[in-house]
Amino acid sequence: MTHSLLAVVGARPNFVKMAPVLSALGANGVEVRLLHTGQHYDKALSGEFIKRLGIAEPDANLEVGSGSHGEQTAAALVGIERDLRAHPQQALLTAGDVNSTMAAALAAVKLRVPVVHVESGLRSGDWEMPEEVNRVVTDRVSELLLCTSADAVENLAAEGISDERVRLVGNTMIDSLFRLLEGVDRAQVLAAHELEGRRFALVTLHRPSLVDDAAALSAAFKVLGELAKDLPVVLPAHPRTVARIEGGAIEVPEGIRMLEPMDYGDFVALESEARMVITDSGGVQEESTVLGVPCLTFRTTTERPITVEQGTNTLVGVNPLDLARAAGAEMVKPAPQRPPEIPLWDGQAGPRAAEAIMELLAD
Repeated sequence: MTHSLLAVVGARPNFVKMAPVLSALGANGVEVRLLHTGQHYDKALSGEFIKRLGIAEPDANLEVGSGSHGEQTAAALVGIERDLRAHPQQALLTAGDVNSTMAAALAAVKLRVPVVHVESGLRSGDWEMPEEVNRVVTDRVSELLLCTSADAVENLAAEGISDERVRLVGNTMIDSLFRLLEGVDRAQVLAAHELEGRRFALVTLHRPSLVDDAAALSAAFKVLGELAKDLPVVLPAHPRTVARIEGGAIEVPEGIRMLEPMDYGDFVALESEARMVITDSGGVQEESTVLGVPCLTFRTTTERPITVEQGTNTLVGVNPLDLARAAGAEMVKPAPQRPPEIPLWDGQAGPRAAEAIMELLAD
């Protein structure tokens, strides 16, 4: 019997997390229909990028685009439901915590299609984060919950989710990270941006709670400007940040190098060569941990506590002065000699996830 499922992605991180699973499923003869909701339009989601991840181009794109949380979720839900009715499947596979993730889970469960969630069980405890709502709702309705780490399994158990539905498979994003790093010339990327290895800070800031607050963002930029006097600061610009700068709400201090949105392979190349990373992104916390690069997380909470426990990630809060102190302290520390070893973050999470999915499809 040929097995089939619908895989739904909505943003670049979803492609990165899903690719190793889709590759492994394909190798096992599972027919996968890939649906891109288009929640995030990203020109870096080119055919070459998808090819390097080892997966095929999406079979369909809903082109949901930007909008409020309700608008995005509703448009994605309607489109995914229509696709499932037109192309019946044994299961639906979704990843991460964006609005498309939750929409996919709701569309499937209402049609009695089993839901498989990649990256289940992550919890920040911060209900002001839309992603926290998406995670909890998706996990609640999922039939198979694939976890990256032991703390995620514990979170699901605390919420009363049956052990039979949960599998600890590891971090599929790290599979993609290793794959892309093998194919990128780090020295060439550094040279293209006129940077020296371990002699710059890489910064990513995109949370609406920061970027949409001109005063908070200005204060953060002031701290980064001070850091740039001692260490070049490289900041791939998020569209929200660009809008604030172009609107005159934010001034970019001298020494902060603003870059266009980057190809993911180039980004992880810079990430691997940075002296430190400053971020409010969950995925970057994981990547920098595996790469052994110190990470300062400009947030009060994290859904990836294992990155803090391993000693590579520091949760500094949202006070710019605390960020300044943490960056100064990091500057005088010796650079880590080797990355930590986290169980099952070994580049083989995709095949383990596929094995668990195959068991579900065979039932």
